Amino acid sequence: MKTQKYMLSKGIRDEKKVKIDNMLATLLSLVFVPKFWNIEDTSLIDNQLTDFGLTTAILDQIEEKDLIKLLDKYEMDWEQKEQFADFLVGYSKESQFDYKAKALSIYEHVQVESKTFSFGIGTKISDLKK
Repeated sequence: MKTQKYMLSKGIRDEKKVKIDNMLATLLSLVFVPKFWNIEDTSLIDNQLTDFGLTTAILDQIEEKDLIKLLDKYEMDWEQKEQFADFLVGYSKESQFDYKAKALSIYEHVQVESKTFSFGIGTKISDLKK
């Protein structure tokens, strides 16, 4: 019975991971195609962000530590948090929004809390600090 319960919870975690991975892939695809950001474009972003309990308006207001807590609430793994930070950086480049400080905070959180040094994340951190 215990094995069955473990398998069910593992299956649910796997489903959550796939769902989050798909949402992040969509967000990343939306921001890494250069465009002029209009209301229609930002509504596409907002539609994806609502699955995380976010919108661009909430992203503007939320503190970095609260954003990290929110990502933890959705049980994002380190890679997913990094991808979310990548999305924030990409969204900041071509739009009227500047989420680079939030992205930096997430990268630093991943670097410290994962207890694994990543040269890739280290480079992203140094690029944002320039």
